[in-house]
Amino acid sequence: MNNVTDQLQEDKHLVHKVLSGDPRSFGVIIKNTERLVTQIVFKLIPNQEDRKDMVQEIYLKAYKKLPDFGFQSKLSTWIAQISYNTCLDYLRKKKLVLPEPLHEPDTNADDKLDALNLQLNRVTTDDNMLRKDLAGILQTEINRLPPLYKTMITLYHNEELSYFEIGQITGLPEGTVKSYLFRARKALQQNLLLTYKKEDL
Repeated sequence: MNNVTDQLQEDKHLVHKVLSGDPRSFGVIIKNTERLVTQIVFKLIPNQEDRKDMVQEIYLKAYKKLPDFGFQSKLSTWIAQISYNTCLDYLRKKKLVLPEPLHEPDTNADDKLDALNLQLNRVTTDDNMLRKDLAGILQTEINRLPPLYKTMITLYHNEELSYFEIGQITGLPEGTVKSYLFRARKALQQNLLLTYKKEDL
């Protein structure tokens, strides 16, 4: 069995146990997905006081909708999709919009991402920057990005999700995901170079 098959089997087992009346199994689902859910909520919701309520609402929705889960994706991806959509609903109610409008997919996104990765690698592996605590610097600059950019970078780099999985979560085509990710990395690179003088990097 490969990892995906193993994960789907575990998902089916947990869902079956929850639907059979075992609430402890839903606790396992929460434990398995809370990092991903928290990452999405914290990147999209600006009001810190609302974040805890948002996470509770997400898991309440997931519990109620669990009988309808069709195993078309991993359970974690499905719950992440609920998280993303719940956050968008919150932003709409608060009349807050994601600052980045939808664009046509960039057909050269893959090549651009590869080129930008090389540039970022050259910037972020320099000894001087490592002494400045690279992880802390990067996280600070990521948190300054628009919510959608923060989310894309977090899902791809921190959670190591594929373009396809991010597309499932956000409802965006893979090409659009790649374009957003390229622009997010580009903005991050520009912020780093503006904030920290090139000679300091």
